Amino acid sequence: MSSDQPESSAISFAAFVLSLAHTAAVHFGDVDDPVTGVRGEPNLPAAQQMIEILSLLEVKTRGNLTAEERQLLEQILYELRLRFVDASAGTAADAPRIIIP
Repeated sequence: MSSDQPESSAISFAAFVLSLAHTAAVHFGDVDDPVTGVRGEPNLPAAQQMIEILSLLEVKTRGNLTAEERQLLEQILYELRLRFVDASAGTAADAPRIIIP
């Protein structure tokens, strides 16, 4: 990002992480697709890919995040991994839905 770009148009790290988490929730079938407005069938490989992207982000940003950013990323990864285990075990119907703020 160039230094002459207004700060208000920049995406925050938290917003970026939440966007990736929301995409994972769409792939789990927990929230409506923002494009179609329809809740789709679970796509576990796509959800797993989003978890892997967030995991990569965690590794590559280690030591460069604020405490709040690190905590947000760790919490989201924890919740998404649990959701993936539930969905993979076939208990997705009984699992609580992921709530993305």
